[in-house]
Amino acid sequence: MPAAIKPLVEPGPELTVDEVRRYSRHLIIPDVGMSGQRRLMNAKVLCVGAGGLGSPALMYLAAAGVGTLGIAEFDTVDESNLQRQIIHGQSDIGKSKAESAKESIAEINPYVKVNIHNVRLDVDNVMEIFAQYDLIVDGTDNFATRYLVNDAAVLLKKPYVWGSIYRFDGQASVFWAEHGPCYRCLYPEPPPPGMVPSCAEGGVLGVLCASIGSIQTTEAIKLLMGIGEPLIGQLIVYDALEMSYRKVKVRKDPNCPICSDKPTQTELLPDYESFCGMLSQDASEAVSGSTISVTELKSKMDAGDKFVLIDVREPGEFEIVRIPGSILIPKQEFINGSALEKMPQDVPIILHCKSGVRSAECLAVLKQAGFADATHVSGGVLAWAKQIDTSLPTY
Repeated sequence: MPAAIKPLVEPGPELTVDEVRRYSRHLIIPDVGMSGQRRLMNAKVLCVGAGGLGSPALMYLAAAGVGTLGIAEFDTVDESNLQRQIIHGQSDIGKSKAESAKESIAEINPYVKVNIHNVRLDVDNVMEIFAQYDLIVDGTDNFATRYLVNDAAVLLKKPYVWGSIYRFDGQASVFWAEHGPCYRCLYPEPPPPGMVPSCAEGGVLGVLCASIGSIQTTEAIKLLMGIGEPLIGQLIVYDALEMSYRKVKVRKDPNCPICSDKPTQTELLPDYESFCGMLSQDASEAVSGSTISVTELKSKMDAGDKFVLIDVREPGEFEIVRIPGSILIPKQEFINGSALEKMPQDVPIILHCKSGVRSAECLAVLKQAGFADATHVSGGVLAWAKQIDTSLPTY
């Protein structure tokens, strides 16, 4: 890979006097100058997500003067977002994240055009949306969308800047099949369902978003202007607790199903949710006929039914909010088998977690161990807090 690649975009029109004043600190950098700034102003960048990573990326891309920013985001602002999603504020709670981000961008730089794609990316719309942009910045937090973004970018021959965050750890890279590996070369298959917790399950240090989001923005700017050495074929691994950065080489997989010389996948998969498996097959089979709602659980409590209610979340989550009468036995104890000796033999077992995914996986363990009378609660403690006891906090 060359140290520098050809700029993604051609320079746009000459800068006005006002634009010269605004971007003067860029213009006096020899590697940027007038030409580089005009490229930024002529560029079209799409951010997938306006959350933890999308927030700093969108803000700094706007401040840098990227001419057109696209925002692909269908969610609304929740109070729990504000700890890290700094493009949104208190007054934005309940508002469309895309609209909220657009308003913030207008305050940062009114010269930037913003396109809103207030939809969930899927196989039916991703190609049309991506085709409108020079570069994609991926700020998604689920594997199904990550593989969708990768595959669409490969098929359209577009570069995209990827980032990932979890607790105190972050990763970032640039994937561009025309010059190096793609995401599938690094992660050929998604992890087994339930193996890697999401940020909603495991948490994330808010400022970590800024660390990784700023790396993504830096890489995007370098690609647009054709300066420096982009992170193509390299993975940055960041440990916030140790304040350490490591670079790991990522090689193009000659047998990659989508970006190799002889790909076996020449179009988008029909169903990325199924490809990534939200639930394992065992869990899907276990929950069939063994799932109750929070209203059914409340009815059992009110009727005085005998059962043991087990919370399979982590201790920190248990401290935040809990369903009355529940006993904490974290999911890992089901996975390693140590929880089985704690299970009662004479009363039904009801499992719950935050939303129902982890409890489904634990239910599969119990079913395989012979606990036929075990069930789990659909929607978990979030559903309980929303439908049964609205005084409880959610997270």
